[in-house]
Amino acid sequence: MRTLYFATGTCALASLIALEESGLAYEARPISFANGEQRSPEYLAINPKGRVPALITDKGVITENVAILAYVAQIAPQAKLAPLDDPFEFARMQAFNGYLASTVHINHAHKMRGHRWTDDAAAIEAMKAKVPQTMGESFALIEETMLEGPWVMGEQYTVADGYLFTLTRWLPGDGVDLARFEKVSAHHARMLDRPAVQRALAAQQA
Repeated sequence: MRTLYFATGTCALASLIALEESGLAYEARPISFANGEQRSPEYLAINPKGRVPALITDKGVITENVAILAYVAQIAPQAKLAPLDDPFEFARMQAFNGYLASTVHINHAHKMRGHRWTDDAAAIEAMKAKVPQTMGESFALIEETMLEGPWVMGEQYTVADGYLFTLTRWLPGDGVDLARFEKVSAHHARMLDRPAVQRALAAQQA
């Protein structure tokens, strides 16, 4: 049995959505960041990074959304969650996911995780103040050059869509009006209609 460790409100929602879309059997196991469970010896034995998501498989543990999403797509080819038969298109999907992980998520993290980069209180406040700008700029780039529509990769739904949906949900809290982005807004609404997304959101609230 695969087990996905996640925390409500985090990027791990993307992996939850992928697993729900895949049709694979798995167990969703929440951990509480508020209670510091990500730093418990039990969880650190699973993921020494102390972060989510972490997916336990029969071969070991996989961490990082980009890796988990690609893994799920490949072990459930019948779900057609990635362009598995086209290396170039698969790489384009991974480039999109990589941008979300390496740039957009980091922009967002500056709001609450500034201590990762500095101990200077003034610098932390400056990072927080920059978040609406950096998140807005990132989503403008997604809107104008990356999101093909109706899905990230065009006509084919992929694991990239759940990842984009997850980070789009952070925009209001980051001081960015989703209505600025017509294509991203339509994508977000389209995702909310998917039964797998509804199940993943419900799992976060369970």
